[in-house]
Amino acid sequence: MDINWLEDFVCLARTLNFTRAAEERNITQSAFSRRIKALEIWVGAALIDRTSFPAKLSDAGEEFLPTAKTIVKELLEARDDLRARERGGLKFYTFAAPHSISITHLAPILRQLQGGLKIRSRVMSDNLHTCCELVSEGVCDFLVCYRHPKIPITLDEQLFKRLNIGTERLIPVTVPDHSGRPRWTLPGDRRAPIPKLGYAKGSFFGAVVDQLLKSHKAALDVRHIDAFAEALKSLALEGQGIAWLPESSVQQSLESGDLLRAGPEQWDASLSLSIYSAVDDLDDTGLEIWNFLSRLP
Repeated sequence: MDINWLEDFVCLARTLNFTRAAEERNITQSAFSRRIKALEIWVGAALIDRTSFPAKLSDAGEEFLPTAKTIVKELLEARDDLRARERGGLKFYTFAAPHSISITHLAPILRQLQGGLKIRSRVMSDNLHTCCELVSEGVCDFLVCYRHPKIPITLDEQLFKRLNIGTERLIPVTVPDHSGRPRWTLPGDRRAPIPKLGYAKGSFFGAVVDQLLKSHKAALDVRHIDAFAEALKSLALEGQGIAWLPESSVQQSLESGDLLRAGPEQWDASLSLSIYSAVDDLDDTGLEIWNFLSRLP
């Protein structure tokens, strides 16, 4: 039995979508389906009810899921402990963070940590939902993410402590026209809607933008959807439409004039940058990290 089969099953149980789960596991859908089938053969029972759409776990799958999660967690923890012992007891502390945060915010934080505490760190970058799962299941020690007061995250905040360490804004941007002015400006005109570059359904940034547009009506025509802010930034720079992007990720493009604001600040969405951890479960060095993070300016 391959641990990958268990990790595949846990991923499928969370997404309930073979295509999305295969993408997250970075394998083809056919290979993913074969591995799920192999696990079912090994277990001796159908774990997925394939007669329904979308897919759902069978009764046996619901019963087996907690065991699969526990096995994956304990195997990974045992592996990390053994690796730490081989390195003379030096442990890696793991941070989960969405892709949009890993480069712009987390990298400089880790540089400060490693300079002050001399720790070993590892980053697991994925979508926000998966990052919450990694922290909830104890695979990662810390979660770094954005928060919005009206958009809940899939993390039991009663079990995790939170530090707010900064702010971010999602701002609408566009390329300039031939005169150097924004090619498109909000709210737009119904007779000629503004092409919009949007986020995939279920994404955190997508939910934030949807919330903003509930109170600020605009004439928009969705031309492209993507899960990643960097992909939308590339398309915005090509002049494909306007996109709401983290201000920190487009600062250089704004300064160079390659991108311009597509509207005043009323079209911005304010976010908090937060760190979560199950502080009671941290070891002494983990607590030092938490205390260090709490003192960040």
